[in-house]
Amino acid sequence: MSAIQGIEVPKWGLSMEEGTLSNWLIAEGDSFKAHQEICEIETSKISNVMEAPFDGVLRRIVAKPGETLPVGGLLGVVADASVPDAEIDAFIASRSQTNGAPAPAVAAAPSPAAAPPASAPKADAPAAAQASRPSESTQASVEPAGATQVPQPLLGKTDAGSVFATPHALRLANELGIDLGKVNGSGRGGRISLQDLENAIVSQGGRLATRQPVRRNAGPPRSRADDSRIPATPLARRLAVKLGVNLNDCRATGSHGRVCQADVELVHHARQENLPAPQQALVHVPDNSSFGTQPLSAMRRAIAARLQESKRNAPHYRLTVDLDLERMLSLRQEINASVPGVKVSVNDLLIKACAQALLKVPDVNVQYDEASQSIRRYADADIAVAVALPAGLITPIVRAANRKSIAEISEEMHRLATKAKAGTLKPDEFQGGTFSLSNLGMLGVRQFDAIINPPQAAILAIGAGEQRVVVHEGEIAIRNQVTVSLSCDHRVIDGALGATFLQELKRLVQAPTLMLA
Repeated sequence: MSAIQGIEVPKWGLSMEEGTLSNWLIAEGDSFKAHQEICEIETSKISNVMEAPFDGVLRRIVAKPGETLPVGGLLGVVADASVPDAEIDAFIASRSQTNGAPAPAVAAAPSPAAAPPASAPKADAPAAAQASRPSESTQASVEPAGATQVPQPLLGKTDAGSVFATPHALRLANELGIDLGKVNGSGRGGRISLQDLENAIVSQGGRLATRQPVRRNAGPPRSRADDSRIPATPLARRLAVKLGVNLNDCRATGSHGRVCQADVELVHHARQENLPAPQQALVHVPDNSSFGTQPLSAMRRAIAARLQESKRNAPHYRLTVDLDLERMLSLRQEINASVPGVKVSVNDLLIKACAQALLKVPDVNVQYDEASQSIRRYADADIAVAVALPAGLITPIVRAANRKSIAEISEEMHRLATKAKAGTLKPDEFQGGTFSLSNLGMLGVRQFDAIINPPQAAILAIGAGEQRVVVHEGEIAIRNQVTVSLSCDHRVIDGALGATFLQELKRLVQAPTLMLA
C-alpha cells in the first residue's frame, strides 16, 4: 500500500472549499512527470489547470468530468504497474468518505462465515445484534425478515446537526448505529438519502435485511424520495427534519405553492392518529405568478458567504464626497492622444489616485485579522477592482499600484479583466488586496454603498460621472462631477481617518498632475 498515492483536489486559496473536475488531460495507464498538466479544475472563482505534484503512473481515474469534490477529494490513484488492482480498490474504499460521490463498490459479497444466512434468528456480532434491533417507530410499520449486518467502518453515532440527510436516512442510521458522517450523499448539495445509506452498507461488504411491510395499522404511506427540491418555507423544512416528515408527503398550501408549517404538522398528526394522508390541494396560480427555481452556483454561494460574514462581523459606516473630474478628464484625453497604443480610462486614473492616497494615509491601507484580532499594515497599495461576470463578480488585484504608471495600470487592468471573464485568473491574482474599488458608473448609478471585502477594511463605491450645476470659484458653472462613497470597518478605521483619506483622494483627483510627480 505504500506504493499507492492519491491525486487530490488542491486548495487554491483560503476561501476554496470544493472544485469541479472539467477534464482529464491524461488517461488511465499514462505515465506523467511532476509539474505536468494532468487535469482541469473549476472552482467558484476560476478555472485552472492542475499540475502533477509528483511523478507516477495514473492507474485509476476516480472522479469523472463534471463531478464536484471537496478540497482533498480523491481525483485519481497513482501506483506502479506492479501494484495489484485489489490494493488499489482497497485504497479507494478507504478514501471513499473524502469524495463527494459514492466510491465504487469494490468489496466482495460477504462469505457465510462473515454473515449469517437469512434464516438465522440473530447474529453473534455486536454490530449485527444492534442492527437487527428495530426502534419503536419502526416496529409499527416494518418487521425484519432477516438480520442486517453493518460493516465495522460504518459504525458510530450520527450527529444530526452536522450531516445533511433525509429524515428517513437519519432514522435508519440511528436504528442501525451508523455514523452518517462516513456515508457519501448523492443528492443536491451532497444530501444523504436512504438509498445512499443502503449502498454504503452493501459496498463495504455488509448486508441488508429483507423487510416486509406489516399490514396492521400501517397509517398513511411514507415517501422515500429526496425532498430537497420541494419548495418549502425554511420553518417547514426544519420542522420536517425534526418530525421525520418527507416533504413529498405534504400538500403545498403556503404562498407561491410552497409547503408551510401547517402542512408538515398535518402529515405528522395523520401518522400519529393513523389517519389518511392529506391529498395535494389544487392551488390556482395566476399566470403572472409563475416562477422558476435555480440553485445557487458555486460562485454565488462563495459571494453570499463572504459578504454575509462581512456584514455580520464588520461594523460598516460610510462617508460620501463629490469629486470634480474636469482636470482628470483633461489629463486622460492628453495621455490617450499623445501615447500610442494606450487607452486610459477614468477607472485607471482612480486606481492610481487611491493607491497614492493610501500611501499618504497608511492606516487605511490595512487588513483586519479576525483570528488574532490584529491589524496588518502594508507598504504597497494592492488595489482590488470588482469585475462583473455572468455568474457573479470577482476582484482581480493590481499589485503595488502605487509603483506603477497610469499606462501600466491600464494595461494590467485590461489583462486581468480579460482573464477574469475567461475564468483563467490564478489565485494570487484575485486573493488578498489592501483596498477595493467598485465602479457602477458605466451603468448610470449615481451613488451606492459597497460591502467591505474581508480581510480588507475599506472599499470605495464609484458612481457615474455626470455634468452638474455647481458653484465653482464663486460662480455657477456646469462641471463634470462624480459621487464616491467610502465604506469602512469601524473596528479598524475611525470616522476622522476615513475622512482624511477622502480629503487626500479629492486633492489628487482634482489636481491629477500630483500623481505623476
